[in-house]
Amino acid sequence: MNLYDVIKKPIITEASMLAMDEKKYTFEVDSRAHKLVIKQAVEAAFDGVKVASVNTINVKPKAKRVGRYSGYTNKYKKAIITLTEDSKNIEIFGE
Repeated sequence: MNLYDVIKKPIITEASMLAMDEKKYTFEVDSRAHKLVIKQAVEAAFDGVKVASVNTINVKPKAKRVGRYSGYTNKYKKAIITLTEDSKNIEIFGE
C-alpha cells in the first residue's frame, strides 16, 4: 500500500473544525490502514508535522430511504490525528 493512498480526504464538519484549535484533524482513510501506517502517511504528506497520536473509528453504514427505494450509506474508516505542540498546523483549505 502506497502512503499517499492511505489518506482519502479530510472530513469537514462543525465538530472537526472546532477540534482544529486543539491540533486535532479528521481524515477519511483507507479501511485496511492501521494506526502506524496512518501516522507515517500524515507525516509524509504534510511538511513540518509530527503526529502525537492516532485514533481510528470504523463508521458503519446507515439505512436510508429515498421514496420507495431503500439502501445503505457507504462504510468507511475515520482517523482523528493529534499533532504535537511544536508541529505546525495542517493547511486543509490551501490558505
